[in-house]
Amino acid sequence: MTSDHRVGPPSFGSERDMLRAFLDYHRATLAMKCEGLTDEELRQQSMPPSTLSLLGLVRHMAEVERAWFRRVFEDNDAPMVWSDTIDFQAAYDASASTRAEAFAAWEAEVENSRRIEREAESLDLAGHQPRWGEEVSLRMVMVHVLLEYGRHNGHADFLREGVDGTVGA
Repeated sequence: MTSDHRVGPPSFGSERDMLRAFLDYHRATLAMKCEGLTDEELRQQSMPPSTLSLLGLVRHMAEVERAWFRRVFEDNDAPMVWSDTIDFQAAYDASASTRAEAFAAWEAEVENSRRIEREAESLDLAGHQPRWGEEVSLRMVMVHVLLEYGRHNGHADFLREGVDGTVGA
């Protein structure tokens, strides 16, 4: 990694500002973990039997963003990016993927998620989670996606260390 350009979340602010800032911080963390690596390094897998790679995590988080923002608040039938069957694991197979492809999809989904959040009148906006068959709030979605990033950024620390020996930030 070259340098840390992330903007840390504020110490004070509204609930919405905090959720938005923490999500953006974790999104920036994932991008930072991938910074300066070649496609081959980004595809480098963890230890067997895991097929997890940094590029697979980026692809997976594109699916997470789509599933929890677009599919819940705009189009319950929107297809996933890399799976015809709502299989989140399919995104982990980055063996034929490139940084350009994975990051373009992820960044597009992040921008869509940001737009949905910005346009919502409140965190109480209700959407339908098709996998659960129930209504969920924007607040719940933002917290859930934040937890997904937190968990997967922990994996990204491990994967990055395996590529070049850096210690997690």
